[in-house]
Amino acid sequence: MLLRILADVTVVLHLAFVLFVVFGGLLVVRWSRLVWLHLPAAAWGAWVEFAGWVCPLTPLESWLREQGGGSVSASSFVERYLVPNLYPASLSREFQWVLGGLVVLVNAAVYLVVLRGRVRRSRERA
Repeated sequence: MLLRILADVTVVLHLAFVLFVVFGGLLVVRWSRLVWLHLPAAAWGAWVEFAGWVCPLTPLESWLREQGGGSVSASSFVERYLVPNLYPASLSREFQWVLGGLVVLVNAAVYLVVLRGRVRRSRERA
């Protein structure tokens, strides 16, 4: 039971990390110091997709489920709704490239807006 809960927590953390990688730049708009946490996370997320790697959280979650007795017929909310979104069956090498590109494009656009705002504010002060 504890291992299954830990597996569910791992999936939730994994999903939170993925959301931070993709949308964390929006948090940087409000809290600029997060840039030092977000940029490495976004770079890691994009690199994992471009390189075709598996995030270390994926095998950890699988191991926890296996050690906890494998899949149970009555699946939890996490297993039913979050896992299929985080690990889609249609995840191909080409789709990973698209995902990596989206990470780069979304974050580049957000950081461009952040930088333009800072430049504009610094010009207004001068």
